[in-house]
Amino acid sequence: MTDEDFPVDQVSEHLAEESALVWVDLCAPDLEDLQLVADELGLHRLAVEDAAQGRQRPKFDRYPGHDFLSAYAVQLDVESGQLITSEIAAFITLNALITVRRDETFSIDRLLARWDEEVDLTKFGVGALLHGLLDFVVDGHFDTVESLDYQIEELEDLLFDDRPHDQTVQRRSFELRKSLVQIRRVVLPMREVVNTLMRREIGYVSDELMPYYQDVYDHVLRATEWTESLRDLVNTILETNLTIQGNRLNIITKKVTSWAAIIAVPTAITGFYGQNLPYPGFGHQSGFIASSSLIVALSGILYLIFKRKDWL
Repeated sequence: MTDEDFPVDQVSEHLAEESALVWVDLCAPDLEDLQLVADELGLHRLAVEDAAQGRQRPKFDRYPGHDFLSAYAVQLDVESGQLITSEIAAFITLNALITVRRDETFSIDRLLARWDEEVDLTKFGVGALLHGLLDFVVDGHFDTVESLDYQIEELEDLLFDDRPHDQTVQRRSFELRKSLVQIRRVVLPMREVVNTLMRREIGYVSDELMPYYQDVYDHVLRATEWTESLRDLVNTILETNLTIQGNRLNIITKKVTSWAAIIAVPTAITGFYGQNLPYPGFGHQSGFIASSSLIVALSGILYLIFKRKDWL
């Protein structure tokens, strides 16, 4: 038997049934709504305050008669490189799961679809609902890290493009590094959360559910390691971009210096021949021819020397 859309004040009546499995979803509730649920289930005051205030670190806390879970779903805005986070809190008892969402950005429809895909697991109780929630959240972490990896690969292509993209590379690198720092804060604590839930004394994960939780834990580890490697990669891209800029500046400096040396030759010669003193060829056409030939010859020699040294 399935009962839907029942009032919150009837939760305790449903829980009175021995085989009942209850899920209640609250979206952006006020303190009064949370207090109503707290009175129905006997929730601890500190857990209710954490759910009401939000901005909690991903964690799993134990209280007499129930447990409290806090986690974040994430997704990447590809255009801006910013990370969009959706906080969700959950009160857990042996036969009830109460989820508290901060806003509509957490897709409850996709969570329901995940539960529908594994409907056979619901016979194992609230641990199955909890697995579906964690699996949905962690898969979102994994997909976001994968998207970040793709964005960083595109950044590497820009880095070694023939045309300079220094400003774009630098700005995009800082955006992605900021997102990686944020997702690390979300992903890293999940390792402890899932590991704690898998302990037998917690009582939610049966032997039949253990392989499913181990799979979630494996995804958490992979997402964590991937995030760490991407942070190092972004730092390397920033350092490489600065190195490329320095090398490009050195090349430009060599070229400017080389052309300045070549231009200095005719300047020196014409300046010498501009003296108001007699010199060989003074006042004769041969002097003009000699000075012009000297300018062309010395400039050509300098050009060839600089070209051979790859300064031009």
